[in-house]
Amino acid sequence: MNMIHSVPDRLKQPDIAVAGAPVNRAKGVIITLHGRGASAAGILDLADHLAQPDLAFIAPQARGGSWYPYSFLAPFEANQPFLDQALATVSELLEAVSELGFPAQKTGLMGFSQGACLALESAARHAQPLGAVLGFAGGLIGPPGAPRLYSGSLEGAPVLLACSDIDPHIPLGRVEETADVMSRMGALVTKRIYPGFGHGINDDGIAQARRILVAMQGLD
Repeated sequence: MNMIHSVPDRLKQPDIAVAGAPVNRAKGVIITLHGRGASAAGILDLADHLAQPDLAFIAPQARGGSWYPYSFLAPFEANQPFLDQALATVSELLEAVSELGFPAQKTGLMGFSQGACLALESAARHAQPLGAVLGFAGGLIGPPGAPRLYSGSLEGAPVLLACSDIDPHIPLGRVEETADVMSRMGALVTKRIYPGFGHGINDDGIAQARRILVAMQGLD
Protein backbone atom coordinates (compact mmCIF):
# COMPACT_ATOMS: atom_id res chain seq x y z
CA MET A 1 0.00 0.00 0.00
CA ASN A 2 1.34 3.43 -0.92
CA MET A 3 2.37 5.67 1.98
CA ILE A 4 1.15 9.19 1.22
CA HIS A 5 2.22 11.94 3.57
CA SER A 6 1.60 15.07 1.49
CA VAL A 7 0.96 15.90 -2.14
CA PRO A 8 4.12 17.25 -3.83
CA ASP A 9 3.93 20.88 -4.88
CA ARG A 10 4.40 19.93 -8.55
CA LEU A 11 0.99 18.26 -8.54
CA LYS A 12 -0.68 21.37 -7.14
CA GLN A 13 0.37 23.65 -9.99
CA PRO A 14 -2.31 25.29 -12.20
CA ASP A 15 -1.07 23.42 -15.30
CA ILE A 16 -2.21 20.10 -13.81
CA ALA A 17 -5.69 18.62 -14.27
CA VAL A 18 -6.83 15.50 -12.42
CA ALA A 19 -9.52 12.85 -12.75
CA GLY A 20 -10.38 9.49 -11.25
CA ALA A 21 -9.55 8.44 -7.73
CA PRO A 22 -7.98 10.84 -5.21
CA VAL A 23 -4.29 10.01 -4.88
CA ASN A 24 -4.69 9.21 -1.18
CA ARG A 25 -6.77 6.14 -2.03
CA ALA A 26 -5.69 5.33 -5.59
CA LYS A 27 -4.19 1.95 -6.50
CA GLY A 28 -2.07 3.58 -9.19
CA VAL A 29 -1.42 6.81 -11.06
CA ILE A 30 -1.51 7.41 -14.81
CA ILE A 31 0.26 10.47 -16.23
CA THR A 32 -1.88 11.39 -19.22
CA LEU A 33 -0.60 13.54 -22.10
CA HIS A 34 -2.79 15.41 -24.57
CA GLY A 35 -2.24 15.85 -28.28
CA ARG A 36 -1.34 18.92 -30.32
CA GLY A 37 -3.83 21.76 -29.96
CA ALA A 38 -5.74 19.92 -27.24
CA SER A 39 -6.00 20.28 -23.48
CA ALA A 40 -5.30 18.46 -20.25
CA ALA A 41 -8.99 18.54 -19.37
CA GLY A 42 -9.88 17.10 -22.77
CA ILE A 43 -7.52 14.13 -22.61
CA LEU A 44 -8.93 13.23 -19.21
CA ASP A 45 -12.14 12.20 -20.99
CA LEU A 46 -10.17 9.01 -21.63
CA ALA A 47 -10.42 8.22 -17.93
CA ASP A 48 -14.21 7.90 -18.27
CA HIS A 49 -13.88 5.52 -21.22
CA LEU A 50 -11.29 3.41 -19.42
CA ALA A 51 -13.60 3.06 -16.40
CA GLN A 52 -10.92 2.49 -13.78
CA PRO A 53 -12.29 4.18 -10.64
CA ASP A 54 -9.35 3.15 -8.45
CA LEU A 55 -6.75 4.92 -10.59
CA ALA A 56 -5.75 8.58 -10.39
CA PHE A 57 -5.21 10.31 -13.74
CA ILE A 58 -2.91 13.35 -13.78
CA ALA A 59 -2.66 15.47 -16.92
CA PRO A 60 -0.29 18.41 -17.49
CA GLN A 61 -1.20 21.20 -19.88
CA ALA A 62 1.30 22.12 -22.60
CA ARG A 63 1.90 25.84 -23.02
CA GLY A 64 0.02 26.97 -26.12
CA GLY A 65 -1.54 23.53 -26.48
CA SER A 66 1.50 21.83 -28.04
CA TRP A 67 4.45 20.04 -26.50
CA TYR A 68 6.79 20.95 -29.36
CA PRO A 69 6.25 22.98 -32.56
CA TYR A 70 7.09 20.64 -35.45
CA SER A 71 6.41 17.05 -36.42
CA PHE A 72 7.72 14.34 -34.14
CA LEU A 73 9.66 13.17 -37.20
CA ALA A 74 11.61 16.45 -37.46
CA PRO A 75 15.27 16.64 -36.45
CA PHE A 76 15.59 16.81 -32.68
CA GLU A 77 17.15 20.27 -32.79
CA ALA A 78 14.19 21.69 -34.73
CA ASN A 79 11.90 21.06 -31.75
CA GLN A 80 14.24 22.49 -29.12
CA PRO A 81 14.08 23.78 -26.45
CA PHE A 82 10.44 22.74 -26.32
CA LEU A 83 11.04 19.01 -26.60
CA ASP A 84 13.48 18.99 -23.69
CA GLN A 85 11.03 21.05 -21.66
CA ALA A 86 8.23 18.59 -22.40
CA LEU A 87 10.41 15.63 -21.45
CA ALA A 88 11.35 17.44 -18.25
CA THR A 89 7.67 17.94 -17.42
CA VAL A 90 7.06 14.20 -17.64
CA SER A 91 10.19 13.46 -15.61
CA GLU A 92 9.06 15.88 -12.90
CA LEU A 93 5.65 14.23 -12.71
CA LEU A 94 7.14 10.75 -12.51
CA GLU A 95 9.30 11.97 -9.62
CA ALA A 96 6.28 13.56 -7.91
CA VAL A 97 4.27 10.35 -8.23
CA SER A 98 7.19 8.42 -6.73
CA GLU A 99 7.23 10.88 -3.83
CA LEU A 100 3.59 9.98 -3.21
CA GLY A 101 4.72 6.41 -2.55
CA PHE A 102 3.77 4.77 -5.84
CA PRO A 103 6.42 2.43 -7.26
CA ALA A 104 7.07 2.27 -10.98
CA GLN A 105 4.85 -0.82 -11.29
CA LYS A 106 1.88 1.25 -10.07
CA THR A 107 2.66 4.18 -12.36
CA GLY A 108 1.73 4.59 -16.01
CA LEU A 109 2.24 6.90 -18.96
CA MET A 110 -0.56 7.40 -21.46
CA GLY A 111 -1.08 9.74 -24.39
CA PHE A 112 -2.74 10.38 -27.71
CA SER A 113 -0.98 11.62 -30.87
CA GLN A 114 1.69 14.14 -29.88
CA GLY A 115 1.07 13.12 -26.27
CA ALA A 116 1.57 9.46 -27.17
CA CYS A 117 4.89 10.29 -28.81
CA LEU A 118 5.96 12.15 -25.67
CA ALA A 119 4.83 9.29 -23.43
CA LEU A 120 6.70 6.68 -25.46
CA GLU A 121 9.88 8.75 -25.75
CA SER A 122 9.79 9.49 -22.01
CA ALA A 123 9.38 5.80 -21.21
CA ALA A 124 12.38 4.93 -23.39
CA ARG A 125 14.62 7.69 -22.04
CA HIS A 126 13.79 6.96 -18.41
CA ALA A 127 13.52 3.19 -18.70
CA GLN A 128 11.99 1.50 -15.67
CA PRO A 129 9.40 -1.24 -15.05
CA LEU A 130 6.33 0.97 -15.40
CA GLY A 131 2.92 -0.57 -14.89
CA ALA A 132 1.60 0.74 -18.20
CA VAL A 133 2.78 2.68 -21.26
CA LEU A 134 -0.22 3.40 -23.48
CA GLY A 135 0.45 5.02 -26.84
CA PHE A 136 -2.63 5.83 -28.92
CA ALA A 137 -1.52 6.93 -32.42
CA GLY A 138 2.11 7.65 -31.61
CA GLY A 139 5.71 6.51 -31.87
CA LEU A 140 9.19 7.31 -30.65
CA ILE A 141 10.34 10.85 -31.45
CA GLY A 142 13.05 11.72 -33.96
CA PRO A 143 13.89 11.79 -37.65
CA PRO A 144 14.16 8.65 -39.78
CA GLY A 145 17.36 6.81 -38.97
CA ALA A 146 17.75 8.38 -35.52
CA PRO A 147 19.98 6.23 -33.32
CA ARG A 148 18.02 4.64 -30.52
CA LEU A 149 20.75 4.65 -27.88
CA TYR A 150 18.52 4.35 -24.85
CA SER A 151 20.04 3.00 -21.66
CA GLY A 152 18.29 0.98 -19.00
CA SER A 153 15.56 -1.63 -19.24
CA LEU A 154 11.78 -1.52 -19.32
CA GLU A 155 11.85 -4.86 -17.42
CA GLY A 156 8.55 -6.30 -18.61
CA ALA A 157 6.61 -3.03 -18.72
CA PRO A 158 3.43 -3.54 -20.78
CA VAL A 159 3.44 -1.19 -23.77
CA LEU A 160 0.41 -0.64 -26.00
CA LEU A 161 0.86 0.74 -29.51
CA ALA A 162 -2.57 1.31 -31.05
CA CYS A 163 -2.54 3.04 -34.45
CA SER A 164 -4.03 2.98 -37.93
CA ASP A 165 -2.06 1.73 -40.91
CA ILE A 166 -2.98 4.94 -42.78
CA ASP A 167 -2.68 7.49 -39.96
CA PRO A 168 -1.80 10.78 -41.69
CA HIS A 169 0.50 11.85 -38.86
CA ILE A 170 2.08 8.58 -37.68
CA PRO A 171 3.80 6.43 -40.32
CA LEU A 172 3.27 2.73 -39.85
CA GLY A 173 7.02 2.21 -40.14
CA ARG A 174 7.58 4.34 -37.04
CA VAL A 175 5.08 2.28 -35.07
CA GLU A 176 6.89 -0.89 -36.16
CA GLU A 177 10.26 0.63 -35.21
CA THR A 178 8.91 1.69 -31.83
CA ALA A 179 7.64 -1.82 -31.16
CA ASP A 180 11.03 -3.30 -32.05
CA VAL A 181 13.02 -0.82 -29.96
CA MET A 182 10.84 -1.16 -26.87
CA SER A 183 10.76 -4.95 -27.17
CA ARG A 184 14.57 -4.97 -27.21
CA MET A 185 14.48 -2.84 -24.07
CA GLY A 186 12.51 -5.56 -22.31
CA ALA A 187 8.95 -4.26 -22.72
CA LEU A 188 5.99 -6.55 -23.34
CA VAL A 189 4.60 -4.85 -26.44
CA THR A 190 1.02 -5.17 -27.65
CA LYS A 191 0.81 -3.76 -31.17
CA ARG A 192 -2.64 -3.13 -32.61
CA ILE A 193 -2.78 -1.86 -36.19
CA TYR A 194 -6.21 -0.85 -37.51
CA PRO A 195 -6.64 -1.00 -41.30
CA GLY A 196 -8.11 2.18 -42.76
CA PHE A 197 -9.02 3.67 -39.39
CA GLY A 198 -7.41 7.12 -39.53
CA HIS A 199 -6.19 9.23 -36.61
CA GLY A 200 -8.00 8.48 -33.38
CA ILE A 201 -8.79 6.00 -30.62
CA ASN A 202 -11.20 3.13 -31.17
CA ASP A 203 -13.01 0.64 -28.96
CA ASP A 204 -10.37 -2.05 -29.35
CA GLY A 205 -7.65 0.37 -28.25
CA ILE A 206 -9.69 1.23 -25.16
CA ALA A 207 -10.24 -2.46 -24.42
CA GLN A 208 -6.52 -3.23 -24.73
CA ALA A 209 -5.62 -0.30 -22.46
CA ARG A 210 -8.23 -1.35 -19.92
CA ARG A 211 -6.78 -4.87 -19.82
CA ILE A 212 -3.31 -3.49 -19.04
CA LEU A 213 -4.60 -1.11 -16.37
CA VAL A 214 -6.59 -3.85 -14.65
CA ALA A 215 -3.46 -6.02 -14.53
CA MET A 216 -1.42 -3.11 -13.19
CA GLN A 217 -3.69 -2.75 -10.19
CA GLY A 218 -3.25 -6.42 -9.35
CA LEU A 219 0.55 -6.11 -8.90
CA ASP A 220 0.69 -5.91 -5.11
